[in-house]
Amino acid sequence: MNGIRVVEVAAWTYVPVAGAVLAEWGADVLKIEHPESGDPQRGLVTSGLIPAGAVNHMFELPNHGKRSVALDLKSEQGHELLMKLVESADVFLTNFRPSARKKLGIEVEDVRAHNDKIIYVRGSAAGQQGPESERGGYDMASFWSRSGAADNVSPDSLGYPVNMPGPAFGDVMGGLTIAGAISTALFHRERTGEALVVDSSLLALGAWAMGPTIAGAHAFNVDVYPKKTPDEAANPLVNTYRTKDGRHISIVMLESDRFWPELMTALETPQLIADPRFDSHAKRAQNNVECIKAIADGFATKTLEELKISFKDLNGVWAIVQRPREVITDPQVEANHYVADVEDSSGVPFKLVNTPIQFNEQPGGVRRAPDHGEHTDEVLAELGLSMDEILEYKISGAVL
Repeated sequence: MNGIRVVEVAAWTYVPVAGAVLAEWGADVLKIEHPESGDPQRGLVTSGLIPAGAVNHMFELPNHGKRSVALDLKSEQGHELLMKLVESADVFLTNFRPSARKKLGIEVEDVRAHNDKIIYVRGSAAGQQGPESERGGYDMASFWSRSGAADNVSPDSLGYPVNMPGPAFGDVMGGLTIAGAISTALFHRERTGEALVVDSSLLALGAWAMGPTIAGAHAFNVDVYPKKTPDEAANPLVNTYRTKDGRHISIVMLESDRFWPELMTALETPQLIADPRFDSHAKRAQNNVECIKAIADGFATKTLEELKISFKDLNGVWAIVQRPREVITDPQVEANHYVADVEDSSGVPFKLVNTPIQFNEQPGGVRRAPDHGEHTDEVLAELGLSMDEILEYKISGAVL
């Protein structure tokens, strides 16, 4: 992406993640922020999501590698400077709602009036069409709840839908999706000369992620997809089991006839291999509750460390149910450089997960997120403005 310039007028996580991905791939991403308030994501230091005095990781993740330019788009001068930046850009990226885009003069026709070859990209909660096109949204609502995901993963016995696995769970996947779409649009422009308008939404992402389940619900004409708790899984070899020391291991051995003998051997329960209740896939499915209990009893006799040794050469797929912090020191994560070591502008070290794509076996180049308005002077100077002109803009309040 070297040589590609992105002008980003967006806030929070979902759409800014796309800019961070492109920056990691080499693009020059200009993050436009208000001179006074900046991206509201910067304010999360007061929300409890960020440890006191620590790096604002919730801002770093969707904004690393960018340059921050503080412009007041409501002012005539700020808007004029934005359009000068647009003239030199390949992509305009935004998550502002239609009314805000119109008010600020950053709709497709406004931007294309200054650069008819720019790729215009919009991310939203529920799409640009329909009665809710003006409504905002976050991933817990638009991606997780509305798509059916929250309902589908929540056992009826629980009595309530579970929350997302963690903050920005849908946002980060959505941003990666948008970055991929931008790459496609750039390729299309190179081949045809046509600049596209690209749209995506958290609702579209959620529906896509739930695609097999949504299609299945329609095919079987059911409102609620069958839900199974671990003690009644249809295939006992596709389940999660508790260890002696209270940890859990997931096994995904779809070809259960193939893996049944080696699993029982690893659990030191060889007598179950030929047990007439469990000696075929069909019988294990028929007697699934009994089979699950028998497997669970085997897991319960061994600690996690003991099972890691027993399962080391197992051909069937299995994985420890890891805690988030354990992922950082996962041997495969370390070997493949999936987590980067970064320092913020004050030199404070922190960890940041790399974009999950590598080119020529190399991880992306992760650089810290910019301070508020850090690159305003630098970028305006690149436009040809003198320091005196920049100071005039500062005095007027149009820039930081």
